[in-house]
Amino acid sequence: MYRSVLMVRNVALCCVLSVLALTGCGREVRGTPGGDGVRDPYFPKAGNGGYDVSHYDLTLAYDPDRRHLTGTAVVTARAVKNLSAFNLDLKGLEVRDVTVEGRKASFSRAGQELTVRPREDLMRGETFEVTVRYAGRPQTVVDPDGEKEGWLPTDDGAVALGQPVGSMAWFPGNNHPSDKAAYDISITVPEGFQAVSNGELKSETTSGGRRTFHWHMAEPMASYLATVAVGRFEITRSTMKNGLPVYIAVDPTQAEASRAVLARIPEITQWAERKFGPYPFSSTGAIVDPARDGFYALETQTRPVYPGAPNLDTVVHEIAHQWYGNSVSPKSWQDMWLNEAFATYAEWLWAEEHGGSSAQQIFDELYRDEHYPDEDHNKAVWEFPPGRPSSAAHISDPPVYDRGAMVLHKIRQTVGDDAFHDIVRGWAAAHRHGNASTDDFIAYVERKAPDKDFDGIWKDWLYGDGKPARP
Repeated sequence: MYRSVLMVRNVALCCVLSVLALTGCGREVRGTPGGDGVRDPYFPKAGNGGYDVSHYDLTLAYDPDRRHLTGTAVVTARAVKNLSAFNLDLKGLEVRDVTVEGRKASFSRAGQELTVRPREDLMRGETFEVTVRYAGRPQTVVDPDGEKEGWLPTDDGAVALGQPVGSMAWFPGNNHPSDKAAYDISITVPEGFQAVSNGELKSETTSGGRRTFHWHMAEPMASYLATVAVGRFEITRSTMKNGLPVYIAVDPTQAEASRAVLARIPEITQWAERKFGPYPFSSTGAIVDPARDGFYALETQTRPVYPGAPNLDTVVHEIAHQWYGNSVSPKSWQDMWLNEAFATYAEWLWAEEHGGSSAQQIFDELYRDEHYPDEDHNKAVWEFPPGRPSSAAHISDPPVYDRGAMVLHKIRQTVGDDAFHDIVRGWAAAHRHGNASTDDFIAYVERKAPDKDFDGIWKDWLYGDGKPARP
């Protein structure tokens, strides 16, 4: 009897040990490397597979005279598979060391890929911290369309812009909009300079002739929406009637030209809340800072960046992006039209409610190729369908903006103003702080108006080649 029980116990022990080895409970998990991209249809190397980031803690120091950046990035993530290695996106800059869970990890570089090999494999479901210490002169990234992004020098500092993949020029991360995270960004600069970023300014301290600014972005943010602006700014702080903080930083050379339109940010935000629902973040504002080589305005989260004194339409556009693009972010860059169509249509809605052309008039002008003074720009609206840009070089071209907005107007014509208002607000609420695809949007619209036929809109306006025949 005793011998039989012992044999049973031995068999059971072997089974438990086998399970431990398979599950990783005994740290004998057998992992595989995470992917070196998420296979985005336009940027296949952007992002990385095998993990999901929840938080970035970036500690940066920048010397404007030498254009030198020193950084420590602590990335908190959860493994979504058993991992023997994983990648982070980082372009340029020298990596000094990498640790995973406080232990030295080996790493290698190849292009934008920083491959990290922890001492022990990571288990699926395990939360881990990877710390990367790096330094150097950040690069400017040239987009497929020739635009510049990444880390852009200004006359007295620098500004960081990331759409679509420029964030890898100044911090290592999972550089794809499908993996959003919270951020803490601390930037140390010479005394006399300011450093402005996303979210809330939690602290500002001075020591040894240097100033450190700590910014906190609590709500999830796609990496391309993270920003840092270093320079000398005129800072304006105020609070909207609903208590929302407004923080505006303007290069002194742009202050006078910017003052009137930036003063309307509370008004525009309140108008947008009536249209799109509650503002999705904990602060708003703007950064106006011209780079030496020029750049584009961008809807960086909570605090859009403008390359010079913006006009009113641009501010309306970038504030609308806080709902569409920032809170509801694309699942892939093929879904870019969902960002830009909504922000462009917001301009149309603002115009028709503030003494300008109606949305229908703007639609008609675009259809007649008469909206823009530039004849080539008018024709460019029809070069490809907004739901299927022709290449990565064209995801920011007129069809994505203007023809995308025309898709939304066709939906409005089909369902009527009240139902369209519900769709616009409901879409922002349904995917608040998340990601959504074009297929998700199509399904949502059809679910909200099941008695309407949208097939022609999707077929001809969203995915059709050339100018649709107008019914």
